[in-house]
Order: sequence, then structure tokens, then C-alpha cells
Amino acid sequence: MITNIKEAWFSNVPKDVLSGVLVALALIPEAIAFSIIAGVDPMVGLYASFCIAVVIAFAGGRPAMISAATGAMALVMGSLVADHGLQYLFATTILTGFIQILFGIFKVARLMIFIPRPVMIGFVNSLAILIFIAQLVHFEGESWQIYAFVAGALVIIYVLPRFVKAIPSPLVAIVIMTIIAAVTHSSTKTVGDMGELKQALPSFFIPDVPFNMETLQIIFPYAIALAIVGLMETFLTAQLLDEYTDTSSNKNREARGQGIANIAAGFFGGMAGCAMIGQSVINVKAGGRTRLSTFIAGAFLMLLIIVFQDVLVQIPMGALVAVMFMVSIGTFDWSSVRNLHRMPLTDAAVMIVTVAAVLWTHNLSVGVIIGVLMSAVFFAAKISKVDVKETQGEQKVYMVKGQLFFVSVTDFLASFEPKQENAKHIVLDFQEARLWDDSAVGALDKLVMKYREYGIRVDVRNLDHASQALVDRRAAYTQA
Repeated sequence: MITNIKEAWFSNVPKDVLSGVLVALALIPEAIAFSIIAGVDPMVGLYASFCIAVVIAFAGGRPAMISAATGAMALVMGSLVADHGLQYLFATTILTGFIQILFGIFKVARLMIFIPRPVMIGFVNSLAILIFIAQLVHFEGESWQIYAFVAGALVIIYVLPRFVKAIPSPLVAIVIMTIIAAVTHSSTKTVGDMGELKQALPSFFIPDVPFNMETLQIIFPYAIALAIVGLMETFLTAQLLDEYTDTSSNKNREARGQGIANIAAGFFGGMAGCAMIGQSVINVKAGGRTRLSTFIAGAFLMLLIIVFQDVLVQIPMGALVAVMFMVSIGTFDWSSVRNLHRMPLTDAAVMIVTVAAVLWTHNLSVGVIIGVLMSAVFFAAKISKVDVKETQGEQKVYMVKGQLFFVSVTDFLASFEPKQENAKHIVLDFQEARLWDDSAVGALDKLVMKYREYGIRVDVRNLDHASQALVDRRAAYTQA
């Protein structure tokens, strides 16, 4: 037990602390920006990020993954806040948490196996592009100074690791750029310009909403949407970190942990959140590996706001923009572009459409769903080809080859012409075929019965065990 705790929390302390501090700095402008998207006070996003990060450090199933307020969730809750107010948002956040706990109990993470690799690549690439685009707003109305700060920070981020690897270069870049901004009295935009920060810890309260069916009817659709969007983004982020760190994670525990964290956020004045791929990548690339890094990110976030607010508000946005540019560049799967011409055409199409859908809607979940549906359609088309060959011998035999299911039954039936048949006895040989569903059995039923109408005897042979069992249960011709 003690060994497990040490491994999960204290096996990588120096790097976890430094990476957690770096993530906390990167969380602040993001949380404020997402609060604005949701139409709430900046502190709602900051309280959510603090509560979720701290709770998920203990309850989550993926060490070193950062969870907080996110843009995908903020987009869903915007209309709720506009139509019903902040208290309904808190109630929805709590209900979202309970739904996610149920998803975790019922092992909804199993659905991850239905997300193919091209969709994963599209998800990662579209997210990298969105992270990059989201930073461009910070250049609007700014002077040349922000470009200088971004360029200077990027030089430090990419050059320093060649000489020093003990300290995360993005953290060094933020510190140096902040010192330069303070010494030169730069007029560039700072964190303090993003929104008012209150020096106060979140306090526990129960949302001030009527506890009746009318309230449930209002918040339940939003809670379901938030729960699904949050877990989808969380599972995809966890899978990405699994690959980055060559480790495995408990996705169902993560679902339950996300639920517990969102319940805590709702009771402490925060909005619903989920895993953040950008900040998670920052954490991992900076050396974060254990739960301590996630805890430090949340705890240091509040420490910055309460104790070091005077320093925090002086951090130039250019430095944080540079960090997010680094995340965008590091997140994008450049090999997918270089090898695009080598990918199967359908896989390339799925990846491109996934990226396009995300960029068009600014919603990662929409892109993933469209990508999965496209993959399913392409897969169904690939395996729906049924080949029927006629052989002559003592008996007329039709050799059926392929997968028979709802997509392929039309082509299967079109391969036969009972009315033109000149034999009195035929054999349907399914040695190289398989029946998968009720549509397949229905097609076989229809074919056999049609032959019988013309006085032709039909033998169905060589069905495999599963197909035979399905026919025995559902086929009408066996009872006739």
C-alpha cells in the first residue's frame, strides 16, 4: 500500500512540482477565457479549475492528466446561463457529476474501442489547430511588443533544453518575460487585463434553485450533453497520454473521478469541466508523471490568485501565448501530413473530415462523432461485398463468399434469379460466408421461399456454428 502511494504520488517529486507550477500558470488565462465563453464571472472558471484539478488528483484514473474548466464544456453551457442564470449552471454541474459517476459504474469507457485511429489523429490535429487559433485573439489591438515577447519566449522554450533540462523551459520563459515586462514597463497585455481576480477561496453552498421536476427538465438535457462531451474529451486525452508516457490508465475510474470532481465544483461555485489536452500535454512534456503534478497545478493555481496575485497579474500574455504555441506545435501529428498520401483513401478522408468538422463547429465531440460514423460507413461498405459463384456438377451449387448483414443483403439477393432457374435442386454453400444479423436471415428466408414457389428444392449447407444458431432461431424456411 505504502509502495503504491509512493509510486503514484512521490516517485517524481521535483519534475512534478515544476510541471504543476507551469500548468497552473497556463490554466489561468484559459479558465478566464472559458468563463467568458460560458457567460460567467472569471472566478467561476478559476474555482472550477482549482476544485476539479485537486479532486481528480485523488479520484482520477490517469496520473498526470490535467482536468479543469474547458472550452468544449463552456460552449455547451452558454445558452443555459443566458436563459436561466448562474445558479442553474451550478445545479447542472452537480447533476453532470452524478451522471458521469453512473457512466463510470456501467463502464462506458468500453466505447473507446469504437474510435478508430484516423479519428484519434483528426482529434489531436484539430485540437492543436484550435489551440493555435485561440491564441490569435491576444494579438488584436496590440503593438509590436507582444510579438517580441512571444518570439523571445519561444526562443527560450526551444533553445534552453539543449543546455538545461532540469527545469521546464516554458516556466523559465514565463519568469524571464515577466521580469523583462516589469523592468521595461511594457504596455503589452498581461494576465491582469484578462479579468478581475478576487483574493478569496471558494466556499461551499447549495445552488439556489427550486428542487422540483421543472428544474430537472431544464438542467437534465444540459447535464447529459456535458457528461458525454466531458467524458469523450477526457477519454481521448487519457488515451493520448497513455501513448505519450507508455503507460495504461483506468478509464472507468477516470469517469467516476470526473463525476466526483464536477460535483465538488458545483457545490463550490465552479462550472463543469473535464480533461484538458493542451495542459495535460504541457504537464507531460515538462516531466509530470504522477498525481502530485495534477494536485500541484490545482493548488498552486489558488495560491497564485490568493497570495501572489500582484505578481500573477504582471505576467505578459505574450509569454503564455508562446507556451500554448509550443503545445500546439507539439500536439499536432506532423507525420500524418507527411504520410497522408500513403494512408488508405478512406482513412485519409475520415481524418480530414474530423478536423474540418471540429474547426467548423469548434466542438471536438462533433468532429469525433462524425469521424466515427464515417469510419463505420466505410467499414460497412468494405465488408458488404458478397460474391456468389455458380458451379455445375451433380448438383447446381451457388458458392457464397462474404459477410451477410443488413448492408449486403440487397447485393446478395440480386445475385439470384429464381424465376430463370432451370434446375430442380440447388445448393447454397455458405462455407466462405457468415450471417450476422436478422436482415441476413430474412434475406436467406426470402430467397429459399421464392425458389420453393417455383418448385425448386434448396439445400443450405456449411453454415458456421454462429450462423446456424441464428438460422435455427429466426429462419421461417426451416419451419415450413
